[in-house]
Amino acid sequence: MKRIALKIDVDTCRGTLVGVPALVELLQRHDAAGSFFFSLGPDCSGREARLASPSRYYDLLTRLYGLLLPAPDIGRRGAESMRQARAAGFEVAIHAWHRVRWESRVYTADNAWIEAEMAQAYRRFEALFGEPPQAHGAAAWRMNRHALRLTQRLGFAYASDCRGKFPFIPVIDGELVHCPQLPTTLPTLDELLLPAGASADRAVEQILDETGSTGGEHVFTLRAELEGMIYSNAFERLLVEWKNQGYQLLALRDLLTSHRLATLPRHTVIFSEIPGRAGTYMLQGSVFPAA
Repeated sequence: MKRIALKIDVDTCRGTLVGVPALVELLQRHDAAGSFFFSLGPDCSGREARLASPSRYYDLLTRLYGLLLPAPDIGRRGAESMRQARAAGFEVAIHAWHRVRWESRVYTADNAWIEAEMAQAYRRFEALFGEPPQAHGAAAWRMNRHALRLTQRLGFAYASDCRGKFPFIPVIDGELVHCPQLPTTLPTLDELLLPAGASADRAVEQILDETGSTGGEHVFTLRAELEGMIYSNAFERLLVEWKNQGYQLLALRDLLTSHRLATLPRHTVIFSEIPGRAGTYMLQGSVFPAA
């Protein structure tokens, strides 16, 4: 069966207010499902100044939040937009509390800091939706050992915190974490747009070439700030062509239900670079234990 799960990261206040409703409408028009992973705390995008990151596409106001302008509370300002996405039938989940802070500190933070960040996101989600979150998708695919442990302790049905090839049970430093990972398997649009001379049309062709040649199951990560706004036409083309390739477009929770958790393979997680991005990220590693 050919299936693509759509993982929608929502990083900013503007992405929540503008990009999310636009994506809900677009996905409904094409009879596609998806999963929204919300940033739930302050929008400090002005402190994010990396060329090789989606922040290069943010509007001027967003680039000033937390730097020269007060950081808006995304969970409060965007509560109606978030609830409307769920009411429309889309899966909703946690991306982060303070996204920029998570990305910059998670690799060096102590356990108490990690717990506090994830707990704030958890509580805000419960306050917004009246039920506990069922999934977690780490900001920028950045995690550490204790954050992985918490995906199990907090009772998530699954997490999508890394890049990889297929669903698996993660093992970090020999420790098994009983929360399955559904990794992003395809390159993102913004990664393919980074090289000099790149274009949205060419990036779309590269993604379609990969899905056309591999088949099977994929997870595609998009962003409310890009595919929901300035690159909505490119994303709509992907939706149309994926349907033409024979893919079903679904939420990550639906991808999970097709797998028996007891038979998922165990793989290590490693930390390495991704082409088109700066820094290191959590990636699916080798099978555990090694043969």
